[in-house]
Amino acid sequence: MRIAVLSFAHLHSMAYLNALSQRPDVEIVATDPDHANREPGEIGGPELAERFGVRYLDSYDAVWEWGPDAVIICSENSLHRPLTEQAAAHGVHVLSEKPLATTVEDAQAMVDVCERAGVKLMIAHPVRYSTAFLELKDAYDSGALGSVKAVLGTNNGQLPIHSRKWFVDPVLAGGGSVTDHTVHVADLLDSLFDGVPARSVYAVSNKILHSDQVEVETGGLVSIEYANGVIATVDCSWSKPDSYPTWGGLTLQLVGSKGIADMDAFNARIDGQSDVTNNALWFSYGVNADQAMINKFLEVVAGGPQPAPDGRSGLRTVSIVEAAYESIRTGQPVTL
Repeated sequence: MRIAVLSFAHLHSMAYLNALSQRPDVEIVATDPDHANREPGEIGGPELAERFGVRYLDSYDAVWEWGPDAVIICSENSLHRPLTEQAAAHGVHVLSEKPLATTVEDAQAMVDVCERAGVKLMIAHPVRYSTAFLELKDAYDSGALGSVKAVLGTNNGQLPIHSRKWFVDPVLAGGGSVTDHTVHVADLLDSLFDGVPARSVYAVSNKILHSDQVEVETGGLVSIEYANGVIATVDCSWSKPDSYPTWGGLTLQLVGSKGIADMDAFNARIDGQSDVTNNALWFSYGVNADQAMINKFLEVVAGGPQPAPDGRSGLRTVSIVEAAYESIRTGQPVTL
């Protein structure tokens, strides 16, 4: 099977290269033609490909000439659509980094072009494949919590400017922390509720943190009312300090008529302390969610199960984010 990684703009590309390299049945190439336009010190291009022992091609056209079965798109958010359209035109399946797009219009176009071309479109949400979430979903599906009435979700992280500056570019990223972190929680709820759509969204945001470094919002609170009556509240802030031992974390609390369930997606770890860094350490263990997601995508490409999440799921989460920004702008709830 031939898989190409398109762009190293998103640092998740490195995790995906590592996961692909564990599969002896996969031939990998990568391209990162825009690497020279990034900030000094932001690694990419042939240098990063060499680090992973991956064959490097100089352009997207060279990738299409090589003839991949599928691509993994790790470009800046606003460039997901044109790369997806190129892939569909060549009959190539797509795994797109999240969010699917920066606008509902672009997300809808991506879904439509892939459906017309008969190619599969999957969104890179590895937390769906974490042990913690799978166990939570089993509990939810079994009825152990009764009827779920409310959800409290958090997705907090460090300001990503130190790894890739484009994350705080409102055009390339589509916004700030509301774009970056709402979609993770919204995707998990899309899975739990089997695609039940959001009915209304209310959101607020601020720049209390890091206001001296960026123009986009760094803190946000998004309230989502779903068609099944569930009210979900999402803290989607870049609120972890720069010295935090990992990028951040993701939690869910489901409140049901028969019980409460709490999930911490990254709690499978051993904590420590380093005199070298004078800071805490974080040693993770257990299932590698990135590997599990990549394995799932390869099964999809091979003609196996349907993508999870698929393009329409990604469209629903983008709709929530777009509504959140409209709510922030107007100060009013937005009906979808």
